[in-house]
Amino acid sequence: MRAIVGKLIMRRKEGVVIYGAGSAGRQLATALANGPEYAPVAFLDDDPKKQNTFVQGLNVFSSKEIAKVVASKSVSKILLALPSASRSRRKEILNEIESFKLQVMTIPGMADIVAGNTSLEQMKDVGVEDLLGRDPVEPNVELMNANIQSKVVLVSGAGGSIGSELCRQIVKNSPTKLVLFELSEYALYAIEKELKDYVFKNSLNIEIVPILGSIQNFKLISMTLSSFKVQTIYHAAAYKHVPLVEHNVIEGVKNNIFGTSNIARAAIENKVETFVLISTDKAVRPTNVMGTTKRMAELVLQALSDTQKTTRFTMVRFGNVLGSSGSVVPLFRQQIKQGGPITLTHKDITRYFMTIPEAAQLVIQAGAMGKGGDVFVLDMGEPVKIMDLATKMVHLSGLEVKSNKHPEGDIEIQCTGLRPGEKLYEELLIGDNVVGTDHQRIMSAHEVKMPWNELEQILLDLKSSCDLNDHHSIRKLLLEAPTAFNPTDGICDLHWLESVKNNENVTVLKNAK
Repeated sequence: MRAIVGKLIMRRKEGVVIYGAGSAGRQLATALANGPEYAPVAFLDDDPKKQNTFVQGLNVFSSKEIAKVVASKSVSKILLALPSASRSRRKEILNEIESFKLQVMTIPGMADIVAGNTSLEQMKDVGVEDLLGRDPVEPNVELMNANIQSKVVLVSGAGGSIGSELCRQIVKNSPTKLVLFELSEYALYAIEKELKDYVFKNSLNIEIVPILGSIQNFKLISMTLSSFKVQTIYHAAAYKHVPLVEHNVIEGVKNNIFGTSNIARAAIENKVETFVLISTDKAVRPTNVMGTTKRMAELVLQALSDTQKTTRFTMVRFGNVLGSSGSVVPLFRQQIKQGGPITLTHKDITRYFMTIPEAAQLVIQAGAMGKGGDVFVLDMGEPVKIMDLATKMVHLSGLEVKSNKHPEGDIEIQCTGLRPGEKLYEELLIGDNVVGTDHQRIMSAHEVKMPWNELEQILLDLKSSCDLNDHHSIRKLLLEAPTAFNPTDGICDLHWLESVKNNENVTVLKNAK
């Protein structure tokens, strides 16, 4: 009776193929057979010894027989049970599967399963990191500990995508105190709660200190550094969204340039040992205000570094991180679930990508390598064409891209046009004067610098122009500074555009009279 009932139940469940007939695949088949949703109907495996055998009553086919298995078993889903496979191998497998119009799902990584963070049967969409196929490099423990272990560490922008991951990595390296400096009340609440839970759960002797405030408030920053005797700063606080900074130029300048100057000068004043700036590839030959303000922030630290030996300043540049606020990946997932269209700004737009944990680990390691005034560039791997990324995400959702070639497709990809200040391609270096370091994914770039007395005058003029809301003067000063700023658009600040429009209306009325 149990067998008959079992067969009836299995018929009602959706048939799936499991890729991987190893230990994880067998456990997954058992879990699914006892669950309510899926019924495993076959295994695929690359190992010739497993092929043409039966595992738990299911045939094991060669991975080259996908087409035959899909047709004979009438399945639309394939589940990857390869928790220990490298990302480069997973990318190869996904490239093989992509053309079969199958929804591909995967089990969590073995590290997460062992740590108890998730269970084997919790299926999820294929991570975009698997599509990129970039395997992380094991971090250097000495470099990870150098500026953190037994020290008081402050992270500005602690609730942001990069800032919060820096905090997670930092608490694993035994600081005595971690100061969270954050403008957003909710973001500060969320990261403080997460870190305190982690510290309690792991019986760690680390004090978590939440400070609510802006890097534009020099007195608050200086008081914070003094009160808690901060030794290391990771400065992640910045406005980073290119179109928003184009539309809010003065706030972008105040936060990214003067905010960085504030926290850097306060660091020197309070004898902070190490200061690491999280910079961006958009600071290289910038075409937008955001990238220009980040390059100006680098110039500030380079100049201050040459004026003193108290605080060691280091800058670390990298490109886009997967899953950050404003990242295309979660947006594309949402658009696919809604049935499309996927929107991207240009069919040829290309970006570098890295996972947030890898970026944070490399930032910490690069910060420990700096001698003072260094600009480090992270090896981001191969650039990715965003159109190709979107297409792969559609295919691995079991759908087809709607196009002239496939008018019956499921998801359309629409190009909306480049946004203000947006580049087709990002660069990571200025010039060719770049040398390797002892770390295979960290390079050192030698950049143009300005003496502090010259740069200080530009900053004073810039502050005066901001106070007067003089956008023409701000644009002129940014163009004259040694940032290689080459804007693709005119002034796009929303206040300025509105004032121009209103002035035009006044002129029209006067002429009418």
